[in-house]
Amino acid sequence: MSRLFAPLTRAVTYTRWLHLLVGAIIALVCGSVYPGLTRPGYGQWALMLLIPVPLLMAAAVIPVVRRAEGLQARLMLFPGAHARVEDGSGPREAGVSVAPSASWHDRGRTAVWLVLRLWAGCAVAFVTGQFMALALELVDATSGGPAEAESLIPVPGHGWAYALLVPVPPLVLVGVVALAGRLMASAALGLLGPSAAERLAALEERTEQLLERNRIARELHDSIGHALTVAVVQAGAARAAADPAFTDRALDAIEETGRAALEDLERVLLVLRESEQPASRRPTLTEADRLLDSARASGAEVDAEVLGALDTVPGPVSREGYRILQEALTNVLRHSGTVPIRVAVTVDDARLWLDVRNPLPVGAQVNGRSSGTGSGLRGIRERAALLGGRARTGPEEGQWRVHVELPLG
Repeated sequence: MSRLFAPLTRAVTYTRWLHLLVGAIIALVCGSVYPGLTRPGYGQWALMLLIPVPLLMAAAVIPVVRRAEGLQARLMLFPGAHARVEDGSGPREAGVSVAPSASWHDRGRTAVWLVLRLWAGCAVAFVTGQFMALALELVDATSGGPAEAESLIPVPGHGWAYALLVPVPPLVLVGVVALAGRLMASAALGLLGPSAAERLAALEERTEQLLERNRIARELHDSIGHALTVAVVQAGAARAAADPAFTDRALDAIEETGRAALEDLERVLLVLRESEQPASRRPTLTEADRLLDSARASGAEVDAEVLGALDTVPGPVSREGYRILQEALTNVLRHSGTVPIRVAVTVDDARLWLDVRNPLPVGAQVNGRSSGTGSGLRGIRERAALLGGRARTGPEEGQWRVHVELPLG
């Protein structure tokens, strides 16, 4: 029983009702000019339905009309915050486009929608008038007064028994309107829904968002992971050395690395919050000395060789190269400790080469790192692949080697 009377308590029933009645306004305006609204016959009603059609088809050619109809449909045909109800089906109003017409196919669908809205609105307006007139006739029959409203369903005689029937026409009317509203909502999804081009654009935007999320995840993994690894190694080395001077150097390295990680974290949070403030600049290979000094401060012996001008490397390649070098050094400190590290960075006219080597500890060939399945190594390969390059990671002649080749153009 509660399900039967649910449309009475749902605000969307009445917003859909209003949406349908508004669609009939143009027919009433045209009908007031010709053929007139004084007791129109069936032929005149038919003219009122047909005369506005050319006007609506001409209006559908205007691109912004589709946007206006989409906004109205979203607001009035679908449950939302204004309706204060949950229908359990999710935001179906998102299936209605609010973009202007971009093609003649969109204009054609808009024209069909406008004509459908006109005819459905006139039908609902007629049904509304008839049921309300019937309700008034039942009131008159109950009170014994003369009938002041005329409906297509005559009420014979008078009597108090008609009082029991007075609520029936409004209840039936609400049910009919609720059904008509649901049908119009379904039609809106089909006729005002996004075109193939709009769906493709939305899919591309969603793909860009997912790629951005993955990039941010890699950024956090590389930056925060590097900072924590350096901090752990430095703290352990300082405790083992028991040398105040070495402890001071270790604390300085931890502070510098932590500050850089905090800057990266703040930049990422600004992007996630979509703040209007500009995000901090991402580091590039021209700042690779910071990574090398951090590794040296951890106690590792780093032999670095740079061939070519790093400042000529394009921004995207230089930024990803910095992260790749950072992850490679982090892996060395995390898995091998403070061992000698050989770093070679080479730049020519077409490519950038990054090569990081370190000796493998005894038994390292059997651990998980040698298989190259860690998330850090996977991130290195993903970064290289996104730039059209290649990355090789694994044991080679008693050493662990990370070799990356990135195109500059």
